[in-house]
Amino acid sequence: MIRVLLAEDQSMVRGALRALLELEDDIEVVAEVGRGDAVAAAALEHRPDVALLDIEMPGADGLTAARELATALPSCRAVILTTFGRPGFLRRAMEVGAAGFLVKDAPVAELAQGIRAVMAGERVIDRDLAAAALAIGATPLSAREADVLRAAADGATVSDIAGRLFLSEGTVRNYLSSAIGKTGARTRVEAARVAEDKGWL
Repeated sequence: MIRVLLAEDQSMVRGALRALLELEDDIEVVAEVGRGDAVAAAALEHRPDVALLDIEMPGADGLTAARELATALPSCRAVILTTFGRPGFLRRAMEVGAAGFLVKDAPVAELAQGIRAVMAGERVIDRDLAAAALAIGATPLSAREADVLRAAADGATVSDIAGRLFLSEGTVRNYLSSAIGKTGARTRVEAARVAEDKGWL
């Protein structure tokens, strides 16, 4: 029996996933959480073989939860399950050690097969997403440009961003200008949106 932990903040979606997975003879959902920062503790308590992690949850996102899980319970294989089929997210999921990355609109048979494949030591990645990730390539943003764009996403002023990140205003302007150019955007808020859509933030 494959023991599964479900981490999904929408209770209706979580309940539906549980019901569908438990129709499989060899899969048992042993724990459910609605927050990313509850994943590691639940995994240590229930000892699942596989953790299905939504990418956007309160407390911590699925990528952070996967990283924490790899430290807390290395035997548990993390699979990112998301509606956000963004190539940059896929790359980041692989960097934190996730064993799989599947989109929520895939058929449940595909999800169950993915869980089995992960248990067999394979990596499971949505084919369309893998192709898109290869087409886009790695993020063009430096770590600092990404930090500045994240801070700019809510419309913060250059002064606010500088204070938040302990940078001079001139340095913030330089990073923003570079990031805007690399994303092909016209404004910093648009650049942040483009970068987020591609999974670079």
